[in-house]
Order: sequence, then structure tokens, then C-alpha cells
Amino acid sequence: MNDENRIARAALTRMFTPDDDIARQLVARHGAHPAYRMALRARPLFPFWNIPAEELSDGLDRWAPRPRELDTPIIEAELEAIKDLGGGFLVPGDEYWPTGLNDLPDAPYGLWYVGNIDRGMPALHKAAAVTGSRDCTSYGASVAGDMAHGLSQQGICVVSGLGYGIDAHAHRGALAGATGEGPATIAVVAGGLDRVYPSGNADLAAAIKGTGVILSEQPFGTAPTRRRFLARNRIIAALAGVTCVVEARTRSAAVNTALHAETIARHVAAVPGSVHSANSSACHALLKEGTAVLVSDAADVAELLAN
Repeated sequence: MNDENRIARAALTRMFTPDDDIARQLVARHGAHPAYRMALRARPLFPFWNIPAEELSDGLDRWAPRPRELDTPIIEAELEAIKDLGGGFLVPGDEYWPTGLNDLPDAPYGLWYVGNIDRGMPALHKAAAVTGSRDCTSYGASVAGDMAHGLSQQGICVVSGLGYGIDAHAHRGALAGATGEGPATIAVVAGGLDRVYPSGNADLAAAIKGTGVILSEQPFGTAPTRRRFLARNRIIAALAGVTCVVEARTRSAAVNTALHAETIARHVAAVPGSVHSANSSACHALLKEGTAVLVSDAADVAELLAN
């Protein structure tokens, strides 16, 4: 993809939110660079398809309240800044663009990354998302770590969210089991890559960058929020052939990831726990509803990936 469109897509990650349907239709109708110029009011925008002028006008007010911050030189500087951090910006059509993202109705306009991209991005049958509660029990931590280690030993990349709890244990287990075949683990985060969140996982983030990558659809300076955490969950689900919830409470964001996976026809798995533990209530609900398949170890997850 040419530089013009790459710059435009980088700008769109700052300009548009993932759930802005009018913006997404604008890009689908006109392409990334024309949509960028229209959103900056540098090119006329006329009603199209079934979108009325009033909604487009509201969109213009929403998209570029401070247009000078989105001028091309500013975006070019951000693209250079991510290189200084040992990363880059992926767009559809790039060699390492994860093709699984194309299954999303609201696929990212692009992905910022830091880490070892030269190891490539795994195919769906070689990637498993392992996720769950931040306040996990020792049982959940043990299962997540063992499962991720076993998957990594089989050359299966473990995808998670760099959070405390299950996420962190999954990443660490994958790193410990790494064989050097492809990326050991991929983290998808909800904020800009110019800072690590949560800061307590800074050492873990550094280790992930050595044998894998950290991804975000959010540009520099973007703070992680609940809305952005929920949005990034669809990316975790789309990167993997199966999403496994190890331990989660009923309102856990891990359930949101599982539902995204189900929506795009990915396998969903869950680990059973004690009936007395609220930390396993979401897992049991997913199993009871038939959304998830019961798994207990890496072999079970790998079997799902093979089918």
C-alpha cells in the first residue's frame, strides 16, 4: 500500500472510533485517503448510499475538532516515532497483516505494533487466545500458565491482553514454553504503545517484544478506557482460531471476547472450576449455554484448532 494510504489509515486510527458506523461506511465508499481528506474538510463530502446529510454533518463535527493535529506532517512524525520504539504500523495488504481481522465487520483501519514482527503473524490454526479475570485464583493462574506453556511447546502462539491475572500468566507460560517457531505470544492492548499499561507488567511487555509483538489499534497518547478495552477484545478473538476462557466472573470482559469469537465463527472454549467459586461462574455459563466447549489442558485446545 502506498504512503498516502498508509498515512491516511494511521490518521483514521486517531480520527475514527471502531464503532462509528458512518465513518466506516465513508471509508468503504471512498477509500481511506479520500475519507481522511473529507473528514479534515479538505475535500467536499456529499450524501451517499442511505446516509443523510445531517448525519454526515454530525460526523464532520465529531471527527476533526482539531484538524491541525491530524495534518499529514503530524501523522508522519508518529509513524517515525513508532519505528524508534522498534515497531511500525500495519495496514491491510501488508505481508504481516493478520488476515483473520478481515472476518470482523469492524476491522481496524490499521495496527500499531512493537516487537519482533520478523517472526510473522500466526495463521488461525496456529494461534489460541487465552484470557480471563484479572483477580484470578491460584487455580486459574496455574491452569492458564500450564495451558499456555503446552500450546507454546507445540508452536501455537498464545494471544492475550497483557492485563493482570489470567492474561499475564498466559503470556508468561507461553514465553517459558517458546520453541523459537514463530511468535511465542501476542499481546493486544487498549491504549497507545508509547506507554505500558498496566505499568506493573512493564517487564512482561519487554519480554513479549523479544519473541512476539504487542498490538494496538490506538495511536500514541491514547489512554486505555473501558470502551477501548471492550473494542480491543474483538481483535484478540479475530487473531486466534479458538478463544479459551480459563476463569472469569459473570461480568468479566473475557466473556465479551468469547462472544466476539462466536460472532465470527471461531471456536470458543472454557475451563470448568469449582461450583463454589464466583471466578468460574462465567465459564460455567458459557458451557451451560453451549457457547463454549469444555477444555482442561493444551491438548484439548490444540484439538479444537486442528478441526
